[in-house]
Amino acid sequence: METSNTAHSLPLGEPDGLTFPELYRTLQREQPLARIRMAYGGDAWMVTRYDDVKTALSDPRFSRAATVGADVPRLTPVVSLDTSILSMDPPDHTRLRKLVAKAFTARHIQRLRPRITEITHGLLDVMEEQGSPADLVQGLARPLPIGVICEILGVAAPDHAEFRLWSDTIFGTASGEEIQAAFIGLNSYISALVAERRLTPTDDVLGTLVQARDNDDRLTEAELVDFGMSLLLGGFETTANQIGNIAATLFRYPSHLAELRADPSLVPSAVEELLRLMPLGLHGGFVRIATEDVELGGGIVRKGEAVLADLHTANRDPEIFERPDELDFHRQHNPHLIFGYGPHHCVGAQLARLELQVALSALLARFPALECAIPLEQIEYSKVKLVRGPETLPVTW
Repeated sequence: METSNTAHSLPLGEPDGLTFPELYRTLQREQPLARIRMAYGGDAWMVTRYDDVKTALSDPRFSRAATVGADVPRLTPVVSLDTSILSMDPPDHTRLRKLVAKAFTARHIQRLRPRITEITHGLLDVMEEQGSPADLVQGLARPLPIGVICEILGVAAPDHAEFRLWSDTIFGTASGEEIQAAFIGLNSYISALVAERRLTPTDDVLGTLVQARDNDDRLTEAELVDFGMSLLLGGFETTANQIGNIAATLFRYPSHLAELRADPSLVPSAVEELLRLMPLGLHGGFVRIATEDVELGGGIVRKGEAVLADLHTANRDPEIFERPDELDFHRQHNPHLIFGYGPHHCVGAQLARLELQVALSALLARFPALECAIPLEQIEYSKVKLVRGPETLPVTW
């Protein structure tokens, strides 16, 4: 299989709705192990075929821990000193993940449905009272996931706004100093919450982690704080953007929106199909470092080289998905990889699914005539964030 030493700079183009930049698909067909140049740290390899992506995400010879403190290809100017679960390899990763796995199982998450539904309808009440047009991003997409994850972790409502500022900085393209300051601020905040949990024990997720630290010595103090930060950040930004992405996509495909209005039972499968196709970020993702020479994508990744697994292109692999570029809410086989694969499969995947399903169902029921208040081509997507979503989404009903 062809490989090339010519490096393509990420992103390889911008999407238009669900229309994907063609270069990604060209590389999938012709150069499944392609050379890419990321914003910082030089060149890496990128894999785009489904099976190769699964290998890169699950093979222990590709390490996340090897990126810590190293000038590796990356998205942001700061050399990562992250020692959180996101940058761990097994067995440390496995040890920490087990501490919260029970809180994020499908069965446990389903118990949150009434509360998530209550939060959602409360936000829609405010939107309805204020009248149309309303901004769906500020009215629902951002406050819903931050409200849910903060409640799960025990973060007080008055602190949500400050947390959003930290998140916007960390997931944006701010300077290295600004990103570092946001991490320090968030770290101090979580450390203060931990101290509160020691004085007044709670049964929320953060309280459970504190007990695991103090009573069972199952994680270090630094791991405890980093874990809290990772759960907060991971439980907010991507879901917030996906709520906006779902609404904007459905406005572009009115026949599919009409299909959902006629049959709301399709919402779960619609969410999965939209997750498969919607581009959440084309600037890359977490790289992994090969700890030895590995055959991948028809070529060889040498020890010490970086690999980026491109989930979005893998989710359009024609070897796995029939009619891969078609939006089909009746798709029977949909093993998409948007939540990752292997040890780092998103622990909050079931929570994100539930929030998206509840948000979409509530919008369909509350506003059956919901439509975009501006021409679709005027929807502006974030240019300064690593996660793609509408900056604003004015709607009427």
